[in-house]
Amino acid sequence: MNRILVVEDHAPLRDQIAALLLAAGWAVEEASDGRLGLQLALAQPPDVLLLDLGLPGLDGVALCQRLREQADRHVPVLMLTARDSLDDKRQGFGAGADDYLLKPFASEELLWRCQALARRGELGRSPVLRCGPLRIDRRSAEVCGTAGQVLPLPPQAYRLLLVLAEAWPRTVSRSELHQQLWADEPPESDALRSHLYTLRQALGPDQGLVKTVHGVGLRLSPPA
Repeated sequence: MNRILVVEDHAPLRDQIAALLLAAGWAVEEASDGRLGLQLALAQPPDVLLLDLGLPGLDGVALCQRLREQADRHVPVLMLTARDSLDDKRQGFGAGADDYLLKPFASEELLWRCQALARRGELGRSPVLRCGPLRIDRRSAEVCGTAGQVLPLPPQAYRLLLVLAEAWPRTVSRSELHQQLWADEPPESDALRSHLYTLRQALGPDQGLVKTVHGVGLRLSPPA
């Protein structure tokens, strides 16, 4: 599931965009001001950042500039604004935007552009993640452990490990894990505990990599 961060201070429009993206199968995170938007984008880089320009706290151009300076990977940025002059567009692209969409916009076009940016971001990202002794191949959904053997991970246990690996070294809260694994359809039982147990059993000698941070969530802790 692709993740998108919507940074827009106009609540009705933000709600409209979030509903559109959720219906299309995206995991949506929201921010109403520039400082919070930058904080969220750096803490867990989304697959696409949908960015308004006229934001309180930190405007969209400054946010994009700081993101390009501080992020450890390229986050595709779609600027969404009513500013339609050539100079406005020059500033947006100069700050590091990947695309620019004028308000008002057609819902279908917004989705097309977000999907295209997500694909572009995926092409620039290595398909293989390494975390300590683990090797996670996103293409084949295979995980290799210390001895190089492929670990028998069920789909949700694999997804749990992938979320933790992509967030490393950050601790991922239980609420965020629920959102990543089940979006808006959380299971009735404590399925996270069950998938965590399955993951640790499958990791065998590497199960100590998955740490519980009490009162916070889970994180991977590979040896230095």
